[in-house]
Amino acid sequence: MLKIKVNNSVSDLRNSSSKYIDVEVNCKKSDTVIDFDYKNKFAYKPFINSHDHLISNWFPRSGNHLPYTNSHIWVEENKNSESFLERNKIWENNGDFDLLNENAKLIVKMGMYKNIFSGVHILQDHIKQQKPEYYKMFDIYVIEQFTQCHSIILGNWWGGSTAEEEMKHSKGIIPFIIHLSEGIDNVSKSEFNILLEKDLLRMNTLIIHGICLTKDELSKISEVGASVCWCPSSNMYLIGQTLDVLSALEKGVNICLGTDSTMTGGIHLFDEFKHAKRACNKITGQVLYQMVTKNAEKALFLNDQSILHNQNNLLILEQMHDDIYENLLYQEIDNIDLLIHQSKPIYGNLAYFELFNLNSNDYEIFKIGNKEKFIIGHPQLLNSQIDEILGYHKNFPFLPF
Repeated sequence: MLKIKVNNSVSDLRNSSSKYIDVEVNCKKSDTVIDFDYKNKFAYKPFINSHDHLISNWFPRSGNHLPYTNSHIWVEENKNSESFLERNKIWENNGDFDLLNENAKLIVKMGMYKNIFSGVHILQDHIKQQKPEYYKMFDIYVIEQFTQCHSIILGNWWGGSTAEEEMKHSKGIIPFIIHLSEGIDNVSKSEFNILLEKDLLRMNTLIIHGICLTKDELSKISEVGASVCWCPSSNMYLIGQTLDVLSALEKGVNICLGTDSTMTGGIHLFDEFKHAKRACNKITGQVLYQMVTKNAEKALFLNDQSILHNQNNLLILEQMHDDIYENLLYQEIDNIDLLIHQSKPIYGNLAYFELFNLNSNDYEIFKIGNKEKFIIGHPQLLNSQIDEILGYHKNFPFLPF
């Protein structure tokens, strides 16, 4: 057991007013207590990214005719974009979308690091269902139990069954995930009614984007207990508008937050917090925190307490603002003091590393400015392997080196 002293912690993390946070982790000494620099630390539950496409975390963003009236136009145009064609030099889909291909692994693991470096320990990778081995190869929890359809108009062009068959397979006990109303034209505005006609609006439905959803449609979503994933950065870049999030919250809709991929979305979840505030100035840090914790747990049917248990997971951030929730809006990659997932340290300041009983071969040590950090795995090696295939260095803005 590790005890870490912090200045403050969120209410859903602590059991008392104590400044000490308990976390199960294998330390070199039993019952280790850490209290250095505690006045500069806030403790949180690690975050959940409710929408990402790990195979599409390439850069720069793509799109030649911005803003689009709907995302379906972009989906087709993207196939000829500079960013997409460069990504294809590493991995090109042959039609089966098997992400266990060795080169595909390089890209999806890069996407994993995008999430780790912004405090994420659970994410939803929206793609056709992969083989079980895929979900086991990550150092964070990539959700395996879900059903999905790419979109109501394009269908499951990337693989999987029809939307109706996918919903049936969910049995109402795992999420059914679908891009919907990602635009402002009549096609986008027609999609919600098609969803209703196909009987696909149910409690386990997770709508991604919902840019043009009306207040009446938001009421219907709330009535059935479905959820909407808000991706403001991607929406504003691609379409120029985003979900009416205040109306959605007023209607009682369960709203979670997602980054989307870096082909359209922000750099990482810290960036998404900032985009969310710019898109809706009235949104508070506390509401954003709920979107990446308890709201996401509900939307993604995360009921496994062994995954969510507070004593197995911990995120400590530097204090950049007096309010613990507003503090989220001021974070960057180097502000993560420590991230623990399932009792395993995966990222943080090197000062912690020597206290843990870890195999140093499983980690990389690096510096951000004058801060020494450790990270699980070998992201710099991944980057060099990508560079070798491309024949030049590829910069990923979500990596801190």
